[in-house]
Amino acid sequence: MYKLGRLLGLVAILGMLGTLQLGCQPTKTASATTPPVRDGVFIHLKSKDPHTALMALNMAVMWTADKDVLVYADIQAVHLFLKGAPDVTYSHFPSSHTNIKALLAKGVTIYVCPGCLKAAGKSGADLMPGVKVAQKQGFFGFTRGRILTLDY
Repeated sequence: MYKLGRLLGLVAILGMLGTLQLGCQPTKTASATTPPVRDGVFIHLKSKDPHTALMALNMAVMWTADKDVLVYADIQAVHLFLKGAPDVTYSHFPSSHTNIKALLAKGVTIYVCPGCLKAAGKSGADLMPGVKVAQKQGFFGFTRGRILTLDY
């Protein structure tokens, strides 16, 4: 009987060691200091057509509620983000200036293509306050989740 008790005790100890060795540990939960991973939305805007541009900007504002957002403007869209650019309006959408201000207030990065700025005869100094010349490393760090791309 004594040997059977020792044997069962040894089996129990080996079982606990095996569990620890296999990494069967309690599931980690997100702490209050660790923000949850959010998916990202990359908005690519190339047109300055009012309907197209305002749809893209409005979608970007809507997505900020629960996604990380980055707006990238190239081709003709660079003109929307220049100092002194007209406040574009169309239908029921908030205006371009309203959307751009809302995005910047929410901490959204708005990038403008440097080559397209140059083609338009402009530079980073010609951009609205808060809008930045695109830098390739910035495209990869704006979200830790998956990335959805919307092209306008």
